[in-house]
Amino acid sequence: MTHRAMRTLLTASTATQDILNRCLAGNEVSEKDGIILFSAPESDMPAIASVADYLRSKTNGDAVSFVVTRNINFTNICYMGCKFCNFAKRIEDVGAQWLDIDKLVERAVEAWDRGATEVCIQGGLHPKMKGTEYRNILLALKARLPDLHIHAFSPFEIWYGAKKSKLSYEAFLSDLKNCGLDSMPGTAAEILDTEIRKQLTKNKLSTEQWVEIITTAHKVGIPTTCTIMYGHIDGPKDWAGHICKLRDIQKQTGGFTEFVPLSFVHTDSPLYTENPETVRPGPTALEVEKMHAISRILLHRWIDNIQVSWTKLGAEFATEMLQSGVNDLGGTLMNESISRASGALNGQEITATEMVEMIRTVGRTPVQRNTLYQVLETYLHKEPTDYAPLVDRKGQNPLDYLAQEPMAIEQAGA
Repeated sequence: MTHRAMRTLLTASTATQDILNRCLAGNEVSEKDGIILFSAPESDMPAIASVADYLRSKTNGDAVSFVVTRNINFTNICYMGCKFCNFAKRIEDVGAQWLDIDKLVERAVEAWDRGATEVCIQGGLHPKMKGTEYRNILLALKARLPDLHIHAFSPFEIWYGAKKSKLSYEAFLSDLKNCGLDSMPGTAAEILDTEIRKQLTKNKLSTEQWVEIITTAHKVGIPTTCTIMYGHIDGPKDWAGHICKLRDIQKQTGGFTEFVPLSFVHTDSPLYTENPETVRPGPTALEVEKMHAISRILLHRWIDNIQVSWTKLGAEFATEMLQSGVNDLGGTLMNESISRASGALNGQEITATEMVEMIRTVGRTPVQRNTLYQVLETYLHKEPTDYAPLVDRKGQNPLDYLAQEPMAIEQAGA
């Protein structure tokens, strides 16, 4: 660590200093220690962030990556009744949507023509959908775009498709892999705690089922991301337990590519609007910074990539997290529906050109990657192809903050 970072460490409380020093000495941070860090006073945050940033630099160097991708939500019709979700519609609701496969392929081709290397496909659990719909989507996409990486279907969708198909998770996932499924989003994790999940999802997809589906995906050769959705009825104990559970899975399978903290967006979420006295309106700014930094510390040597969700936080706050252990800005997306449905106002797309600009403001090296974190292009002295935003922004620009108050350029490790 730099002399400045070491001085910062000395300003932290004794308990936090002890944990961070043991971490820097190469010891794994325990779940109990994670709870202490998540509960630490705000005055400890500079030390926690410095250690997280040091570990990020040690693991990832100065590179900050992103992937050119398109989100395609093929249906928002879902009858699961998850309380936090405002994305789901009933069949008869205004705004209920179903994309047929030809239209889905058309959107993927449009993304490919704009430089996408990946499409991320997820949908609601439509009551009339057959289990074969998932394999049919994959077959159609691969027939038209054999080199496009298909990152698709949450564990909840796998649970649903296997149930509809009357297949085991292993048989269903193996079939999807043979049909072209390249990787899976590790969403639907929310908080991997039974009592919390009962309140969020009525435990329709239990912690045990989520873990079984994810580990089975890894077993059959399908890598996945992993996530947490926090800032509602949860707290430090739940966060540390969740992240350590993911770490245990990674030790067993090695199948996670990245960890993505997802801040609860409360604005239009029924979980909050129906229970404002008991449900928090998302995490505080301090909790957001802690989540990204402490996840880097807890997952060090096991999950190398910590991603920030600009759709949840906005471009400015997401860029700030690059100083707190984050090395990846996620995807360009082109379209985004789920966060918007809950009231997020951070737009649907940040182009590759804008990603590069964001990364350069903190003195890091912009890198375009593929889904599995293989480097495709390094933008040290060159620029990406500049595509206009796919969706009309109506005069709004996610990078307006740079013109108003340019961020101080801070070289990694300075």
